[in-house]
Amino acid sequence: MGSERFAMLRAVASTFDSDGYLRRRARAADPFTVPIPRLGDVLFTGSADGVRDILTAPATELSAPTPNPIEPLVGSGSLILLSGDRHRRERQLLMPSFHGERMRNYAGVMAKAARDEMNGWKPGDRISMREAAQEITLQIIIRTVFGVDDADRRAEYTRVITGMMSAYIAPLMFMPELRRSVGGLGPWARFVRLRTEFDDLLTEQIAQRRATGVDGYDDVLSLLLSATYEDGTSLSDDDLRQELRTLLVAGHETTATSLAWALYHIHREPQVRERLLVELGEVTELEQLSKLPYLSAVLQETLRMHPTVSVVLRRLNAPLTIRGVERKPGDVVGIAVPALHFNEDRWPDPDRFDPERFLERKATPFDYTPFGGGHRRCVGASFANYELAIVVATIMGGADLVMPDDERRKRTPRSVPRGIAALPDREIVLQVR
Repeated sequence: MGSERFAMLRAVASTFDSDGYLRRRARAADPFTVPIPRLGDVLFTGSADGVRDILTAPATELSAPTPNPIEPLVGSGSLILLSGDRHRRERQLLMPSFHGERMRNYAGVMAKAARDEMNGWKPGDRISMREAAQEITLQIIIRTVFGVDDADRRAEYTRVITGMMSAYIAPLMFMPELRRSVGGLGPWARFVRLRTEFDDLLTEQIAQRRATGVDGYDDVLSLLLSATYEDGTSLSDDDLRQELRTLLVAGHETTATSLAWALYHIHREPQVRERLLVELGEVTELEQLSKLPYLSAVLQETLRMHPTVSVVLRRLNAPLTIRGVERKPGDVVGIAVPALHFNEDRWPDPDRFDPERFLERKATPFDYTPFGGGHRRCVGASFANYELAIVVATIMGGADLVMPDDERRKRTPRSVPRGIAALPDREIVLQVR
């Protein structure tokens, strides 16, 4: 009991500056061990050699670590929580939704969501960039993933999703004993009501699309409804709801946070902003944006400095040696992403925002892992990168933003865990000029 309480205190203490905590531990020794409640002593690495040891292990030797604090949000059948053959089958079903021509078809929807948000901006307004980014990314998911076009219906989705995500507070995530209600009251009861309401909306949308057919629709829901496994079977309605909730959780707040960070650095570094505007000025088609070298480098550097997921965890099904340290089946191992992305052996002067890094040298999957890696790499990684490019370019082209002097004088915010993602520890504010 004492060791469990100590592990909890260590875990809580690290959340005040988890990125800094992981970097300090990796500088002192790599790999290093951190006790995590319900997962045991987790062996972390922040070096490319250690990451290679983990990501090149055969898929059969690694599983998703459980229990996972986001299970109440996504469901036990979520791709994030699955392992083995079922994980492979679900992944194969989801992957086509986020690649190729289908993804490129979403460019117009992404740009429109950004323009809709900017329509409310006036000269002199101070804009909370993370709030604006959350609204943009949520509207993109509602339209491209759930296939909801009607404005009133989108507003209903927005209300329910925003309430559900806000209701799933940190104590509920990390303390399962609090997941109970008394007479239908309390934080857990409120979250469950909103989750049920969201599932009801998804059930109606699924039934409507099944009734009308999927021809003529290019949203992710339609693709999943028409997709089949190798044996000819398809997703049940319950599986569909869980995967749609997964796509919401994995792609909403994480992408919004990356968008806010990108705009922060672009407007904090005048030379970055000017060079980016020159490159964007040469573009005539939305689809070209994701191929722009400097814009891509700016986004990659943003994700290097501010990964929204600080740790990548795997449970071992077989023995594994990480940089000379042996671990046994059942143990959990992890990648300390901030430590990896700030490793001075690979990233000189790592605290400096420098997109040139990604123009001078291509990153490897072992020293740069903003979307995880190996056979469990985020299925929406390409979609997120594409979305960031479209939205950043649309905002840069449609609004003249400036960082206020009082904001510029402040230190760069720290990334701290809040819910499912690592967020800035204070608001990022830009002003409409």
